[in-house]
Amino acid sequence: MPTDERRPRRVTVVPGGPVLVEGPVELCTPDGEVVKSDRFLVAVCACRRSKRFPFCDTSHRKRVRTQDD
Repeated sequence: MPTDERRPRRVTVVPGGPVLVEGPVELCTPDGEVVKSDRFLVAVCACRRSKRFPFCDTSHRKRVRTQDD
C-alpha cells in the first residue's frame, strides 16, 4: 500500500458552510449511490441545499438570517 493512502485525511468543518475533505474521495449518499471525486480538496454539502448534493454549490450562502436565528 503506498504511503499516500495510509496518511490521515484532513477534514475541516466550516461553520455555516461545507465540510472540506482532502481528496480524492468516495462519498456514499443516503440512497446508496457512490459518488467519486479526484479533486485535491472536495467541498461536501452540510446543509442539503445544494443542487449538486453531496457536493457543495455554495447554496448555503443564499440563506437570509432572521432575528430568530
